[in-house]
Amino acid sequence: MKRIHALWFAVLFCFGGVALGQGKVEITFWHAFGGDRALIIERMVEDFNYTHPNIHVSVEFKGSYRDTLNAAILAAQQGNPPHVVQIFEVGTQLAIDSGIFVPIQDLATEDELMPEDFIEGVADYYKIGGKFYSVPWNSSNPVLYYNKDIFVRAGLDPDNPPRTFEELLIYSQKIISSGAAELALSAALHSWYFEQWMACMDELLLNNDNGRTGRATESFLDSLAAKTIVAWWGEMAKNGYWAYTGKLEDWDGAEGLFVSGQAAMLLESTSEVAYLRRVFGKSLGVAPFPYPAKYLDGTPTKAPVGFVVGGASLWITKDHPLEELQAAKEFVLWMSNVENTIRWHKLTGYFPVRKKAVEVLDFEGWFDKYPEYAVAFSQLLNSQSTYATRGALTGAFLEIRTIIGQAIEKVIAGRATVEQALAEAKRRADEAIKRYNASVSD
Repeated sequence: MKRIHALWFAVLFCFGGVALGQGKVEITFWHAFGGDRALIIERMVEDFNYTHPNIHVSVEFKGSYRDTLNAAILAAQQGNPPHVVQIFEVGTQLAIDSGIFVPIQDLATEDELMPEDFIEGVADYYKIGGKFYSVPWNSSNPVLYYNKDIFVRAGLDPDNPPRTFEELLIYSQKIISSGAAELALSAALHSWYFEQWMACMDELLLNNDNGRTGRATESFLDSLAAKTIVAWWGEMAKNGYWAYTGKLEDWDGAEGLFVSGQAAMLLESTSEVAYLRRVFGKSLGVAPFPYPAKYLDGTPTKAPVGFVVGGASLWITKDHPLEELQAAKEFVLWMSNVENTIRWHKLTGYFPVRKKAVEVLDFEGWFDKYPEYAVAFSQLLNSQSTYATRGALTGAFLEIRTIIGQAIEKVIAGRATVEQALAEAKRRADEAIKRYNASVSD
């Protein structure tokens, strides 16, 4: 017995010696999620730390997507960057140009990253010049949520939601005229929807194939497709079918109007499906994202060609000791492995970004049991791969999003016509692109 105790003590001493002698590799992870998703992330980080005793990840919420990216760049300039950063999709070109990140494919082998296992729509966005710079993580599409009870009160078929802009106008008129709800549609005034509708019609947002075959140098914000979207948005507002909180990109405010029952329908990310299922139960309807079937001049569009993947990916900053870079790599690969991809999808509604995860979910019958989760995923799987649906790339994207939102605000407030607002938006966006391109060198 004494011999066994001595042997066990020696084993403990050896392992303890590693921990005490070398210490844990400390890395930091900055993300942009609050609320329930922040709690999920914290639990996942706890699980990683528990199963990786030689690594310790400190996790920190840094505000919005914009705030998180800007904070990371500032921290790097000050010489103290976090190791892992969650960056939204439209920050991709800016993140690359910033020079503060190391491409994941420069750290991970093919066998570790398994790039061919990412589903096509996700890979299409994040594979830049044949290389993954980051690890796709929380990916999404927008969908239409609707309150089935309000549909019934309005005399609408709760199993037959609107599919097009034209049908949305008809449904909205019936909802308002019946008094079933104060608002027909709630949606944040956000450029993301505008971008999705452009892609859905297979229309480019920027030149040079959406910045995919060369740096974008101008926008197409004054195109017929752009005018079609903004004119419809203006008509919805003019008729009192849609209203916003008066604040750009107010996700919470828009969702609050729907959750409170003031609005019958909501345009939102599939990432809200888990939460809204808990709120509404069987009264929740989830439908594909409506699209413009006709241009403003009455000619048919190509829609629905497909959608651009939204959400964010995980990036690793450079200029850290090798052991910290290796620890950061291990962490982002663990967060995006098959098991955690499934876990993240089930708890939020974000896509299962890996093919093997989809196979497991199909085997479990997950999508048959919970079809709400399949709506946006089916949109992505059915999307055609074009330069429009792969998404636009420019380092000026954050500024362009604000410009688009402000143009829509002017139209719905009656301060400008659609043509005037979009002509100004194009001029400002092109200037922003020119300024940005002048600030970087290829």
